[in-house]
Amino acid sequence: MHPIFASLIVAAPELVLTLGVLLLLMLGTYGGGAKDPGNRVTARGVTVGAVIVMGIAAFTLLDAPVGMRQTAFGGLYVADGFSSFLKVLILAAAAASMVLALPWLEQAKTLRYEYPVLLTFAALGMCMMVSADDMLSLYLGLELQSLSAYVLAAFHRNEGRSAEAGLKYFVLGALASGILLYGISLVYGFAGTTNFGGISDVLAAGGKSLGLVIGLVFIIAGLAFKISAVPFHMWTPDVYEGAPTPVAAFFSAAPKAAALGLLVRVLVQGFGPASFDWQQIIMFLSIASMALGAVAAIAQTNVKRLLAYSSIANIGFALVGLTAATVEGIDALLFYLTVYLAMTLGTFLVVMQLRTPDGRPIEAMADLAGLSRSQPRLALALSIFMFSLAGIPPLLGFWPKLAVFQAVIDAGLVGLAVAGFVASVVAAYYYLRVVKIMYFDADEAGLVSDGSVANGLLILGAALFCSPVGMLAMAPIATATWRASSALFMGR
Repeated sequence: MHPIFASLIVAAPELVLTLGVLLLLMLGTYGGGAKDPGNRVTARGVTVGAVIVMGIAAFTLLDAPVGMRQTAFGGLYVADGFSSFLKVLILAAAAASMVLALPWLEQAKTLRYEYPVLLTFAALGMCMMVSADDMLSLYLGLELQSLSAYVLAAFHRNEGRSAEAGLKYFVLGALASGILLYGISLVYGFAGTTNFGGISDVLAAGGKSLGLVIGLVFIIAGLAFKISAVPFHMWTPDVYEGAPTPVAAFFSAAPKAAALGLLVRVLVQGFGPASFDWQQIIMFLSIASMALGAVAAIAQTNVKRLLAYSSIANIGFALVGLTAATVEGIDALLFYLTVYLAMTLGTFLVVMQLRTPDGRPIEAMADLAGLSRSQPRLALALSIFMFSLAGIPPLLGFWPKLAVFQAVIDAGLVGLAVAGFVASVVAAYYYLRVVKIMYFDADEAGLVSDGSVANGLLILGAALFCSPVGMLAMAPIATATWRASSALFMGR
């Protein structure tokens, strides 16, 4: 078989997404979208088609042999258990973000076929990110995802806040891309290769130099921006607040998973022999993110800004697992990431489901006052998500935090586990404050639900998953995360 065709078979998920998104783009353009961009029939059809395309892409991953590592396109692309696991998470989160956006966009009268097309392009970029085995393919996937995200942030182009969010994200994202490119050029100059395996071989042979370490620092800085780790978090609260709420929900889920997976692959497979150098950097990013996310969120009164700082703190907890630099640490990180996606998407779903009596979407935390009386089921679901984010047992959110702390304790980093525990206790304050507002504050207006059946089912599924019932799924999830983390270390 010709190498190109063999590579296309290995990269089947990306091939499906590429062909699918091009077909969806033509459907939107020639199906009435060009003459009537607000055509709801066309927009809904493209959305359903995008979900189907992502489902087919995920289905192609089922044929991947367990434990096998396959490379394609001359070593630029790799398919293994680690990438397959993350792609399933990414595609599921992207599809959920697409479905939950429909009621919101219809009420905001901005339902356009471009939204699902952009989300599918972003999903394509994210899948390429987690399968990158070279600095060149890393940058290609990262920029494809980022360019789509810049447009999504400013999707409500007639609103000043949305345009401001898109501009901030674009300017700071361009700066991060420049930093990343500079780091890649330094690594290439001192290692003589951009392939992760080649870089690892150079380091293992004693080729570590100051220039190579400096290049590594710049690469970590560029990727830290994508996961909004402190001190590269400055864009997150403003973009979350200004972007449309469905876009903020998407930003908090799939792109974080992809960027975190990319960072893990770069450090473990590319710079594994220099783990002592990058462990110190990741430890600082982890502690700083946990601390700032826990403390800064206390003063927030806007729900989306609160969730932005919550995402920063949760990225810090996930980085705790990476700091261990062991199979157990990466296993715990993947478990944490899986549960975090359900918790954060569930929280955003509840927020988008709620409206004031005059039809205004809620944003202030004070709007949640008395929710337990006006919408008891949504209040219960949001309480489950808040308790789970706080890491209170026996909810599912407790177990991934325990796993990452156990991993760093086993690696001898007891101080990091203590710092994470303290940050978790502090962060519990603002999660519990949301519950207090819903159940104990006076109900001034009374919120109503938008009545979306699809979003209601998604909320129910996420709430059951994050509740003690979700512990029934821990065994298969633990098996999947262990296979994924083991595959990553087998490829070193």
